[in-house]
Amino acid sequence: MRTMDRRDQLLQLLRRRADWTAAGLARELGVSRRTVLRDLGGLREAGFDLATFSGPGGGVRLNPTSIMITSQLRASEVVALIVSVEIARAAKTVPFAAGAQQALAKIEQALPASRAGELRTLRERILVGEPSKDARPAAIDPALVEAFENAFTSTRLLAFTYRDQQGRRSKRQVEPHGLLVRPPLWYVLAWDTGSNAPRLFRADRISRPTVLGHTFVPRPSDLVTGVCPDARPTTTKTGGGHAELQGTRPSLSGPSQNTSTARTARACP
Repeated sequence: MRTMDRRDQLLQLLRRRADWTAAGLARELGVSRRTVLRDLGGLREAGFDLATFSGPGGGVRLNPTSIMITSQLRASEVVALIVSVEIARAAKTVPFAAGAQQALAKIEQALPASRAGELRTLRERILVGEPSKDARPAAIDPALVEAFENAFTSTRLLAFTYRDQQGRRSKRQVEPHGLLVRPPLWYVLAWDTGSNAPRLFRADRISRPTVLGHTFVPRPSDLVTGVCPDARPTTTKTGGGHAELQGTRPSLSGPSQNTSTARTARACP
């Protein structure tokens, strides 16, 4: 059982009763007392208010008002919230879009500092722009959505076959660093390991995606910010530079590049 799943079960047990001992929790979960104590420490770090008291086996109690469910959001769930909220906000005609944005802000405020930092990092790498002028997107490979979600949130390499505008096919292996949404199209913002350069891949031209076992170190957010004049990150980062998009091949500039340079980028595909 994954650590997060086990801690979810631990929280459920703590909410049901107020007289648990560490030994009793260990029996319920089928793990050692040491594992339970480690999980309790992890829950405290995540923002849950847990009180311990002396007694046989050591007692533990969850403060009933400590329902920090937001601190348990998985990275993929956070991305889902961000994308949904920002697409609704960009549409301008979707009911409750403004309220959704406020809800996302409250979630960020409720998170422990470390998790809030993770959320901001993800938001810097998700861009939403104006609707695409291409009203004829092709069907997207059903396997791509799950593959991209897994690779993006776990920083693992993504391999696929890509078809360019001229219909030519090539094998690609990339580091997925960001997501650009221009309804009804979306693009993978990535570092192509074969060409050793940043690239923008349109989702409906990707086929046979595979998540590889190799991980990568996230490159600076300059790789994704500024690649599209009408698209902006879902959160604003102060300072730093921007990558400039040349067609579907953005060139990664150094930290000294400023915002005005990024605005000279050509129109998004």
